[in-house]
Amino acid sequence: MSTLTGTSKPHRAGPTRALRRVGATRTAPRPWALRDRLALTAAVAGPFLVALALVPLRASLSHTNAALVLVVVVVAVAVLGSRTAGVVAALSAAAWFDFFLTRPYQTFDITASGDVETAVLLLAVGAIVSQLAARSRRLEVITVTDAEHLSRIHRTADLAKSANSPDTVVDHVRREITELLGLRACRFEYGTLMGQPPRLHGDGSVTVGRRSWDVDAVGWPEGEIELRAYGNGHYLGRFMLTPDLGDVPPLQARLVAVTLADQTGAALDTSGPVHA
Repeated sequence: MSTLTGTSKPHRAGPTRALRRVGATRTAPRPWALRDRLALTAAVAGPFLVALALVPLRASLSHTNAALVLVVVVVAVAVLGSRTAGVVAALSAAAWFDFFLTRPYQTFDITASGDVETAVLLLAVGAIVSQLAARSRRLEVITVTDAEHLSRIHRTADLAKSANSPDTVVDHVRREITELLGLRACRFEYGTLMGQPPRLHGDGSVTVGRRSWDVDAVGWPEGEIELRAYGNGHYLGRFMLTPDLGDVPPLQARLVAVTLADQTGAALDTSGPVHA
């Protein structure tokens, strides 16, 4: 059996891989990003400061216009922060609109029915806008991610057509899969299948032996994971994946990795065997 071995990424200190076993506790979730913490701070403080700044104008400024100003703050927080931050900003805006800009001032009581409606609409509009902003950001991330995945696939397809050696394609795909799946190491084996390591399948699922492994719930299984490469229906080799500690890549990324392995198999089937 011949093997192409890639450069391993440095091993980071962290929990032992035993934590990945069935029934074991997963690694602790990462703390909130600085952006999320800043967004929540802005969600609480932003509407308060703006409502306070409007106090000198409350005699001449209509409650509708004051509410619109606060909606702008909520929109800004929702766009720059998270869905949670947007909802918190909407709650904060409604509360401080009530406290500073409606009679009786500096209490959370509202006596006029019109002011009650304005406060409720402020809360509803702020919450809806935050949801729309969060959805917009999510769609943007998906679009960018899809573009990156398509770029990987196109680069590999172009290389498979022009490469003089299948080794070149294998090494390229090995690097692509390492980056795509956030692996600590990845190597390619050509030859007879040996052992029964965990396996990444064409649908993005993982099995350990004959058992299905819920990779999204419990993380990668322990040890190396094989990703087989087929050409014209024939087994031609496999990538041996060594996952890094941390988050499991989403299903979409795993499916792209399978596609890259299939492109490798096609290149091997056309060009012949891979040599170490």
